[in-house]
Amino acid sequence: MYKLKVNENQEFSIDKKEILAEDIVCWKKGHYHLILNDKNYDIEILSFDNTTKLMTLKLNEKVYEVSIKDKHDLLLAQLGMDNPDSGKISEIKAPMPGLVTKLIAQKGDELEKGKAVLVLEAMKMENVLKSPGTGKIKSFSVKQGDAVEKNQVLVVLE
Repeated sequence: MYKLKVNENQEFSIDKKEILAEDIVCWKKGHYHLILNDKNYDIEILSFDNTTKLMTLKLNEKVYEVSIKDKHDLLLAQLGMDNPDSGKISEIKAPMPGLVTKLIAQKGDELEKGKAVLVLEAMKMENVLKSPGTGKIKSFSVKQGDAVEKNQVLVVLE
């Protein structure tokens, strides 16, 4: 199952089984002839970005921008993991119980994914907690020397 969005305004779903192998013929690299519902279509693929799954194609002399979502993309969307803003976070929680030994970042700092925020000592080991996403530090819920529990909010972000 594929979900296609054409020119950012028309969406439809298509199943591979709907187009039989004998209904589409590649007659030259990037050029296809399709018979669908007793209609003929000449298709030329002008560009395709495999990473973003964006295709520009010419269909019967008209150019279209097509965004393609496969079953994996649809599953990610269903799980809420397809949003480009999903990297934004609202808080950072303690992954384990421990003792806050050092605050590395400060209130007002802009965080990027992977930036060190604070040091948490657990089982005699120092663990540098890094930001799991982007955001701006609104406040710290802890200070140096505080003991914390697992899943306790350490940092609140805007």
